[in-house]
Amino acid sequence: MLKCITVLNKLIKKNYERVSILKGQIHAFKVFDKNLVLDVGSGSLFEVDNTAYEILKLLEEGYSEEETISKLRRIFNLEEIKETIEEIKQLIEKGLIFVKADIDSALEKIKGENRVKALCLNVAHDCNLRCRYCFASKGDYNLKRNIMPRIVGEKAVDFILKNSGNLKNLEIDFFGGEPLLAYDTVKHVVDYARSQEKNYNKKINFTITTNAVLLNDEKIHYLHENMDNIVMSLDGRKEINDRMRVRLNDKGSYDEILPKIKKMVELRVRDKKSYYIRGTFTRYNLDFAEDVKHLSDLGFSEISIEPVLAKGEDYEIREEDLNIIYTQYEKIAEEYLLRKNTNKKFRFYHFNIDIYRGPCVYKRLIACGAGREYFAVTPEGDIYPCHQFVGLEEFKMGNVFDGKLDEKIMEKFKNTHVFAKKDCIECWAKFFCSGGCSANNYKRRDDLNTPDKVFCNMQKKRIEYALYLNLQNASEMERKNILC
Repeated sequence: MLKCITVLNKLIKKNYERVSILKGQIHAFKVFDKNLVLDVGSGSLFEVDNTAYEILKLLEEGYSEEETISKLRRIFNLEEIKETIEEIKQLIEKGLIFVKADIDSALEKIKGENRVKALCLNVAHDCNLRCRYCFASKGDYNLKRNIMPRIVGEKAVDFILKNSGNLKNLEIDFFGGEPLLAYDTVKHVVDYARSQEKNYNKKINFTITTNAVLLNDEKIHYLHENMDNIVMSLDGRKEINDRMRVRLNDKGSYDEILPKIKKMVELRVRDKKSYYIRGTFTRYNLDFAEDVKHLSDLGFSEISIEPVLAKGEDYEIREEDLNIIYTQYEKIAEEYLLRKNTNKKFRFYHFNIDIYRGPCVYKRLIACGAGREYFAVTPEGDIYPCHQFVGLEEFKMGNVFDGKLDEKIMEKFKNTHVFAKKDCIECWAKFFCSGGCSANNYKRRDDLNTPDKVFCNMQKKRIEYALYLNLQNASEMERKNILC
């Protein structure tokens, strides 16, 4: 009975030098009517019977073959247990499970050349709302309220074009505060970028994130024509939105922005252009599945409801809230399946994982690329690793007017990959969450490489439902390729 564990030890010693035996190599979990097993290294997903599920679950937890048989023989037939273990061995020998992820070349790539792929332009350090949970200190990031001058926008465009290496497709995101307070700057940056990108053989894609208050027919038309993606903020039900997303006079924003958002969405849907509605849930709406349903009922099919980023506030998400939150993700998955073939179908941002054509290992190790490929620029031209680090003096990396970046800070962010995070090395979810958001880690745990457990657990639950929904949406050919 030691043959199986011997084979596993040999395979793991050869292929998994960075992790201990079995830990983090498979993940067995249940969603609704299915027993699923994820092979972490390959990303393969297996649907298994009850016997195989219980065996693999024990192997995941570190039990030996002998211990596994001893624990399960009171539940399953001994011969059935042995046959299943033999099948697992065959999968291992065929290289279908406990597969090595090729991370060495990806880690080398991370250490390699510096290229700027995306910029977040904080064109307005000001806002016409005073959202109570705003991470940007009501729009000014604890800096002075300011609008980005056109020349700063031009220098930012020059910076990304000159420092993008051999990358052809680049991205500029207009952010704030509220970027439509700097509408003239937005238009100027788009025009300038279009006039310059051809000289570098590049293509810049534009995204804007807006609270929608300033949208009117002229702005709706312009943004629709010029933005590759438009993100509009709405937390869900009126009473939920208006508790947190308020005007300067403390009145809610729902009634004012909803007709404008609907008008924009109608255009985006008509012309098959990207958008999504982005909301935030707090302790005040732990029933946020109702907000997802509300947004879907309004006719919005691209929906994101994110947990609030907060520490020490009465509305922050706490560990004792997790079971309620897990139930909400289950309800969202159920609603997704109920509506998928109706005119109320929707996509939930956190379930948008593609196990068939997902990102390469390199992208899975380092997440968004903050501080390496992705940077934020303030109205004064100062450069930070991303918009959530703006205002933290220790993370100021340079300025677009001199075009230089602080190499020490860049090196620090190069070492935020999942294998630099001790809590992530043995985690089954590492290639899906990439170690979590560096800004979130820093703000909640005072360290870039120490993920917050509450957010980790939420993320893992979302990933389980996302994997399940991948199976429900897969074609027959894809299922044959990925399922045991």
